[in-house]
Amino acid sequence: MTSAGLMWKNVWRRKLRAILTIVSILIAFLIFGVLRSFDQALHAGVDLAAADRLVVVSKVNFTVSLPYAYVNKIAAVDGVKRVTFATWFGAYWQEPRNQFAAFAVDPESWLETYPEMIVDPDDRARFLANRTGALVGANLAKRFGWKKGDRIPLPSTIWSRKDGSKVWELTVEGIFTGADAQTDTSYLVFHHDYLNEARSFARDTVGWIVVTTSSHERNDEVARAIDTMFYNSARQTKTDTEKAFSAAFIKQFGNIGLIITSVVGAAFFTILVITGTTMALAIRERTGEIAVLKTIGFTGRRVFALVLGESLFLALLGGIPGLLFASGLVTAMRAALAGLLPTMVFSERTLLEGLVLILALAFVTGIVPAANALRLNITAGLARG
Repeated sequence: MTSAGLMWKNVWRRKLRAILTIVSILIAFLIFGVLRSFDQALHAGVDLAAADRLVVVSKVNFTVSLPYAYVNKIAAVDGVKRVTFATWFGAYWQEPRNQFAAFAVDPESWLETYPEMIVDPDDRARFLANRTGALVGANLAKRFGWKKGDRIPLPSTIWSRKDGSKVWELTVEGIFTGADAQTDTSYLVFHHDYLNEARSFARDTVGWIVVTTSSHERNDEVARAIDTMFYNSARQTKTDTEKAFSAAFIKQFGNIGLIITSVVGAAFFTILVITGTTMALAIRERTGEIAVLKTIGFTGRRVFALVLGESLFLALLGGIPGLLFASGLVTAMRAALAGLLPTMVFSERTLLEGLVLILALAFVTGIVPAANALRLNITAGLARG
């Protein structure tokens, strides 16, 4: 019998115990896969933020508008390569519960600032030419069944028109995709001029300003220059990197990372104890057999590899299916939570981390029993067996 065959036979010697151990490991990696994907979805904006982009908001709160005049002043700051801006619209579709992100933007500079928005050239041209046109993300279009050419009346929870209406007519001129699976495509953008000219209040203001610097090495210098410029004004600013801005926004939901780490850590510690105990018990039960193997010529190194291999078999039998189930569950959750977590995917990074953890679990739980088997004295082993 080969070494692999011997390992496999030993794993299933106590079938019920093996099955319970494998199921425990499967559940642990299922939890890991789902929570890790959830955490990555929450931090997608942070991870994908460009190093050379800054966000300028009101020092009071990012919900407080800034004067439009700030845009040109910021554009003149040394080290600034490009400036664009946006205003939160507060949109929903048909029912208030169907809320989604919609931004009134400066079309051309916005698309230049965010190249991760992949737009067909013809769609781009139509969007730039139509004052009431909109570009809709692929996930958002799929969510509501929108297609190019559709006229969509969008109510706003914030902005009313001069005639008292809160409904804004937009035309879907194009549907953009993302540079990769984690690029958010669950929002739409439309012309800021359209909003600014028709809204009943807060004209000539913007929600926030996005600055592309000439080099990320100049970020701190540019940020200080911007904030100093408006230090004595009625609307002071707070400028930070896009990554820091996104991270601060996520913190409003609490320390999700700590919660996820705690849950995953608790699950893995439990599985570690269970698997380690199982392996130690299995080796203790087979002390006599191990002594016999050494008697008939099995070297200590081969016995060591056999025991460590059993641990690896257990980890793989539970871990791989656990990651596969997690992948399927994440896909289902992405469809169900399209409005909340459109960037939730089971990424290659999560898979790689899971595989590394499988190997780590096998090593940690198998190394002590394997070392004990390696050191086992033949005479003592036969006496105990």
